[in-house]
Amino acid sequence: MAQIFHPNTNILSKVSIIVGAVLAGGLLSLLLALARSPYVNQVGVDREQPVPFSHKHHVNGLGIDCRYCHTSVEEVAFAGIPATKTCMTCHSQIWTEAPVLEPVRASFRTDTSLEWIRVHDLPDFVYFNHSIHVRKGVGCVTCHGRVDQMPLVRKVNSLDMEWCIGCHRQPERFLRPREEVFHMDWTPEGDQIALGKSLIDKYHIDKLKMTNCSICHR
Repeated sequence: MAQIFHPNTNILSKVSIIVGAVLAGGLLSLLLALARSPYVNQVGVDREQPVPFSHKHHVNGLGIDCRYCHTSVEEVAFAGIPATKTCMTCHSQIWTEAPVLEPVRASFRTDTSLEWIRVHDLPDFVYFNHSIHVRKGVGCVTCHGRVDQMPLVRKVNSLDMEWCIGCHRQPERFLRPREEVFHMDWTPEGDQIALGKSLIDKYHIDKLKMTNCSICHR
């Protein structure tokens, strides 16, 4: 019986398999790179807001504590977005006619909340509690970066699972005394790892439980 396929067909088949595998691997790598890119995770991207609120001015310039606006951060899961009346505590007395603050005044007059654009927005299937992180000595800057130097808030960390689990596996690299949680410019006087290990004991942190899926996925 005559040979149906040319002898080179075997070579072509092998080459096509290799090329297909390379293309599939390249496409997967491209998708993974895209998932980690600023285009998707918005890291380093300034977000436009209804009012260009400057943390750099209010925190670094005026020295306003995080908790003045984010009143619930030590008590509940959510840090809280300040009500318009919080803004008007000052702005009913200063910059009362500034055009840029008209949305704030309109919100106060009509008792309608400003629609702020969330910058740090975790998926609905992820549970995150601000208060427990504060009580365990995780500083604001660890997750949010130097907000006190940002004219407009932007993400500095991806907040994806890989990033979060890195801290949960080695919390000693990031912990600080509770009284320093809200101080953006705090740095340890000595060895951070030694300090972190002592705080793990002091704050009763169970590292084995911290990598349990149910901690974040409930």
